[in-house]
Amino acid sequence: MVYQILNQSDLCNYYNLNENPGLNQRIKVRKDKFAFLDDEKIQLQLVSFRDEKQVHITFYLPQMHCSSCLYLLENLYRLDRGVVSSKVNFTRKEVDIIFLTGKTSLRKVAETLTSIGYEPYISLNDLKEKRPAIDKSMVYQIGVAGFAFGNIMLMSFPEYLGIDASEKILLNIFRWANFFLAIPVLLYSALPFYQSSWKSLKHKFLNIDAPIALAVIITFIRSAYEVISGTGGGYFDSMTGIVFFMLAGRILQDKTQRQLSFERDYTSYFPIAVSVVKEDKEVPTALPDIKTGDTLLIHHEELIPADGILTKGKAFIDYSFVTGESLPVLKEMGEIVYAGGKQTEGNIEILVVKEVTQSYLTKLWNRDEFKNTVETKNVSFVHLLSRYFTYIILAIAAATAVYWQLNDPANMWPAVTAIFIIACPCALFLSNTFTNGNILRILSRNHFYLRNAETIEDMARATHIVFDKTGTLTSTQQQDTVYEGKPISDYQLQQVAALAESSNHPLSKALVKYLGRAKEITVDNFKETTGQGIEGVAGNDRLKLGSYHFVTGKMSTQPGTAVFVSFNNEIFGYFLFSNQYREAIPSLIKELKKEYRLSVLSGDNTAEKETLQKLLGKKATLLFHQKPEDKLQYIKYLQQQGEKVMMIGDGLNDAGALKQSDIGIAVAEQTNNFTPSSDAIIEAKQLSKLTRFISLCRANRNIVIASFVLSIVYNVIGLFFAVQGTLSPLIAAILMPSSSLSILLLTFGSSSLIARQMKL
Repeated sequence: MVYQILNQSDLCNYYNLNENPGLNQRIKVRKDKFAFLDDEKIQLQLVSFRDEKQVHITFYLPQMHCSSCLYLLENLYRLDRGVVSSKVNFTRKEVDIIFLTGKTSLRKVAETLTSIGYEPYISLNDLKEKRPAIDKSMVYQIGVAGFAFGNIMLMSFPEYLGIDASEKILLNIFRWANFFLAIPVLLYSALPFYQSSWKSLKHKFLNIDAPIALAVIITFIRSAYEVISGTGGGYFDSMTGIVFFMLAGRILQDKTQRQLSFERDYTSYFPIAVSVVKEDKEVPTALPDIKTGDTLLIHHEELIPADGILTKGKAFIDYSFVTGESLPVLKEMGEIVYAGGKQTEGNIEILVVKEVTQSYLTKLWNRDEFKNTVETKNVSFVHLLSRYFTYIILAIAAATAVYWQLNDPANMWPAVTAIFIIACPCALFLSNTFTNGNILRILSRNHFYLRNAETIEDMARATHIVFDKTGTLTSTQQQDTVYEGKPISDYQLQQVAALAESSNHPLSKALVKYLGRAKEITVDNFKETTGQGIEGVAGNDRLKLGSYHFVTGKMSTQPGTAVFVSFNNEIFGYFLFSNQYREAIPSLIKELKKEYRLSVLSGDNTAEKETLQKLLGKKATLLFHQKPEDKLQYIKYLQQQGEKVMMIGDGLNDAGALKQSDIGIAVAEQTNNFTPSSDAIIEAKQLSKLTRFISLCRANRNIVIASFVLSIVYNVIGLFFAVQGTLSPLIAAILMPSSSLSILLLTFGSSSLIARQMKL
């Protein structure tokens, strides 16, 4: 059945990728098995996004196990013409599928997957049931290896301790018993190493499992020869020990990686809070604390963090973050809106129907379209080392075999076997992964969230730091505000508050805080001109808030940081704000200017120039009246001068500059002003720790290098004793997984210790 499906779709290359693809996969689909997927309520629980054209769904496929699986699943569109794309996350055994609702359905997609052997694991308890933690076949394999290893060790004691000549028959019985116990270990328990080695050979590449597979086969052949010829008891204990300890190391590694992956996906990646409406008040609430039934207030240009029903206002949702299509979608009251969309006109309220899915938002944030400009990365020396590692080991083993065959043949097999076991680069390749994982965990614990591990290296290489002023150096929570101009009524102030409430700009938020939240006044035809101001119809009047030029159309010198207001094109006056710098900024700047070149880009006038120059020093560059495109061009200019630029902004007017910079950090205070252009998000309160965060990122590289050195030293010392034939293969099999554990302890311990010293 599977063959017919693949042959009809011209996908028979599947059979060329692996020797036994889909060996244990189920192919029969029971009629109506997935009928429940036609239920609208169940679909709402499962889908990540849905509109009139397409549906996004993530399926967990526990049967996924090899490159054939990956090939077939990523060509799913050829089996079901309604599928637009299917991207596989091999390590998590997940496939992200986008399909067209007019050509296929969720039920049909699930049936197609099942028919080719990949039945989706679906939990309808809000997807919270536990998935299989570890591949059961590996548990069975380690069980067989452990049973055989323990019994072979027990029956090898007479061999070790010596036995009377009269008991030779008993000795032979034990030897043959060991021989038969070792066969299932050779043919079943060691399968993962054979399969991995064979796949790499078919791709003309020797991976790190090849030496292990060789060690098992060579040891068994040598031991079988001794038993059959009656010349000795062999090394069955060593062979089964190798497999047992290696499988134990694999399971431990798999479990650790799963824990890291879980923490990275579901720890609050976005420290920013969203406004929850409670008793007519806005209560900033962290995303993980949002519950079903909460009412969220989403401002202009804010990201919608959870699926919900629109209960107030008119939504124009930009789903380009989800679908890639930039045309806003109109949603009326009562319609569902999905996480990942961005409100583009005024403020709305939504009733949460599905809790925040951090993994989904993280997945969106990591999409290639939203990463920095693509540049060619240098190939890591770790990958280069892995490419030649096996060849080096084979050469050493061959030279050792020749030497001992000529000098002392009895030492040849123990020496060669020990070489293959001891010379494993597992620890070498684990060090980078685990160090990065722990650094990401420490930073996220301190409310500094990086897009991915690559950002750690980018931060360590920064040479120039560029700050936005309003909302970054200055606080939106502490503003002295006064109104100057024509008398303005309380109702008019409420109209101003309603319009300002629809915007996410720091000055708009400060104005709302000064005036209070507007009641019973809706805003229509809202429009925001980035870096200039906002306008809309509040009540029955058309209001404008922003710079003097934006409100009047005329040029004039503004009195400091001011927001002008007009009603029906008649200017009334302005709200004057006096900036208050964050408490931590002076000490932070003092530390940063010792090592970095600094710049400040501000859209405001030069009123703060003297204060900033005194704060940053004479060498710093200060630029005012900067539009978003001016900031972007300045970042480009610095990069052309060879600088590695770290841009720190509020994520609103600075989106272009954040994306252009080598490291873009969005500062979040109380609102959900997340931008996919950023590489990191930092909670405003944590800005004072920025120098410590950078130091930790620098320490990361040193820890990785130290663990590399330790791993290489371990291999060199192990090989030194192995080639001399003085290292027992069993001891080598125990030492190898223990070296991996020592690397884990070094990376976790060192990074955690450094973080503790930095008080992180």
